[in-house]
Amino acid sequence: MLGADSELTAAVRAAQAGDEQAFRAVFRAVHPRLLGYVRTIVAEPDAEDVTAEAWLHIARDLRRFRGDADRFRGWTATIARNRALDHLRARGRRPQETRADEDALAALPAASDTAEEAIAALGTSRALALVAELPHEQAGAVMLRTVVGMDARRAAALLGSRPGAVRTANHRGLRRLAQRLDRFGRDGGGLTAAV
Repeated sequence: MLGADSELTAAVRAAQAGDEQAFRAVFRAVHPRLLGYVRTIVAEPDAEDVTAEAWLHIARDLRRFRGDADRFRGWTATIARNRALDHLRARGRRPQETRADEDALAALPAASDTAEEAIAALGTSRALALVAELPHEQAGAVMLRTVVGMDARRAAALLGSRPGAVRTANHRGLRRLAQRLDRFGRDGGGLTAAV
């Protein structure tokens, strides 16, 4: 991760100086996880639009950003979260629940040994759909800590919580995902047991 972090830090600095290739590299490195995070707040098909709007704000304010790769991921997640919450307020509705495609899940192997391996074994969209089914605080913690890669302190600041609470929510969310995948393997098909 250290090499990737130093590469992202260098790409951000080059993008700030106007290097379009560097901005594309930054986008490719950050966008998939940022979109996944937005999907835990805003249901499809709006998540892509909200994330695109977040990128407009990121591009506009990029020259003012100061920090390394970790700070950049936190900064972009904060912008995306704010755009998502603005979107929800404008729509006057609460986040919609995203459901996993159970037929697509039927082709998956039995449960993995750890929650992290379970997430890695699933396709990205399937994993994000399962994460989105978690309680809101657990979904946010799993996305920011496990998927985006933020430390507990930065994730807590973004979520308006304490670092210990974020670590606990992340742990419980990963455990719940592992249990769900365990049940999926035992049931031989649908995710029938409630989590």
